[in-house]
Amino acid sequence: MNAGEPLFPVDGDYGADDEIGRVLVIACGALAREIVAIRNMNGLDHIDLTCLPAKLHNSPEKIPGEVRRTILANRDAYSDILVAYGDCGTGGLLDQVLEETGARRIAGAHCYAFFSEPEAFDRMEDDQLGTFYLTDFLARHFQTMVIEPLGLDWHPQLRDMYFAHYTRVLYLAQTDDPALEEAARQAAERLSLPFEMRRTGYGLLAPFLETGART
Repeated sequence: MNAGEPLFPVDGDYGADDEIGRVLVIACGALAREIVAIRNMNGLDHIDLTCLPAKLHNSPEKIPGEVRRTILANRDAYSDILVAYGDCGTGGLLDQVLEETGARRIAGAHCYAFFSEPEAFDRMEDDQLGTFYLTDFLARHFQTMVIEPLGLDWHPQLRDMYFAHYTRVLYLAQTDDPALEEAARQAAERLSLPFEMRRTGYGLLAPFLETGART
């Protein structure tokens, strides 16, 4: 599957009315599992999903261009396009793309905010500065998304440089999965930081996807 190709292509032969009612969700690859779960639980079978690589978060300046490219390549085939990204470090450039193209994104600066809901996230930030956040995705892929890009396997002494000002690891859990909880605890231990967990579920993601309901 190449980036930009829908994970849920149209099945069968739809008439014109059906095709007009289809919705494309362009998402960060870190949200694929959650969006699939929400789609299946809520019968949102009119939604197609295409994901961009999660590693784009290492180069957030590339996110707006990749989202624009995917919108332009698909917008003639869909009645609505939803973007499952926060601002994600683009400095407002992603919102400029959405204004230009008419697509809509979920509210929040990043997935930590929309999973926990923005006001609750702000309270968590105010409650304790220096929090390193994990989601289900990051707990599952901590080695490839954090340890390897930072070179901590080869230079463990860099841990003190990168994480000197962090005070805890806070796992925002989308699911009740003991294996992921244990993975998150091990991640905190790897960083030598205290561990906390809050169950957020899917936060604003489910109601956001439902805004693209078939018309």
